[in-house]
Amino acid sequence: MTTLGAVYLPQFPPERLRTVAKAADEAGLEELWLWEDCFLEGGIASLTAALAWTERLRVGVGLLPVPLRNVALTAMEMSALDRFFPGRAIVGIGHGVQDWMGQVGARVESPVTLLREYANALRALLSGERLTVKGRYVSIDGVKLDWPPTAPMPIFAGATGPKSIQLCGEIADGTILTGGTTPEGLVRSRALVDEGRARRAKGADDPHPIVVYVHAATGPDAAERLEGERVRWGYDSLEGRAVSGDAERFAEAISGWVEAGADSVILQPTPDDPDPEGFVRFIAEQVRPLVP
Repeated sequence: MTTLGAVYLPQFPPERLRTVAKAADEAGLEELWLWEDCFLEGGIASLTAALAWTERLRVGVGLLPVPLRNVALTAMEMSALDRFFPGRAIVGIGHGVQDWMGQVGARVESPVTLLREYANALRALLSGERLTVKGRYVSIDGVKLDWPPTAPMPIFAGATGPKSIQLCGEIADGTILTGGTTPEGLVRSRALVDEGRARRAKGADDPHPIVVYVHAATGPDAAERLEGERVRWGYDSLEGRAVSGDAERFAEAISGWVEAGADSVILQPTPDDPDPEGFVRFIAEQVRPLVP
């Protein structure tokens, strides 16, 4: 079954997350996703708060930029989240927007190498291994978590470039694709992910869900707000990149991404959405019943 969810954009005030998360939980939304865009809201803090305020909602953060965090710290945070809220925390990692990483003095010469080393070390630590490794960027000396997850915790990764998307298939358990990905682009990305999965020493046949963000808007000014997103992101057109209208229109559009290979479609509101609580309720109560 296709998973549906929504994004709580970091352009929304941190203090509003509580009411949106509770509205999503009460309405039966499956997943709420958060972003750690510099320099807006911290991903782990927001993820923990949203999980604490809800009962059944799965909450994801996509993506944590790995240059900002020591891998041992990320493993500790992920393990704690999984023990606090079993099966409800979803964590995605990425090599970060390079301009932002440069602003904080964390930019590296080879982001792809960093992401590979980081993901491999993170997987080992979450598996309860005692890890010693000295890589180009990741160095760990005899580190073992005292409180690893009680069950395997999937690692998601996300990227935009072909080489990085291929790497996601190789090193991660699921891939996150950015908003603006068309169904045709998703087909190409899925092929790249599969190429990466074929390189895995083990687990190449394991399920590898694809999560895609989709620009979306509802209400009488939806077209105007989406046009603002087109300009903001520099798209030539919103065709195949966004959805608006009533629940039937949403369900019809979502089917395009599902047929292209998406396992989870996460609707991304505009930063000026006047009613984020209403947006998550609309997805859960009106769109969900129309999507198989």
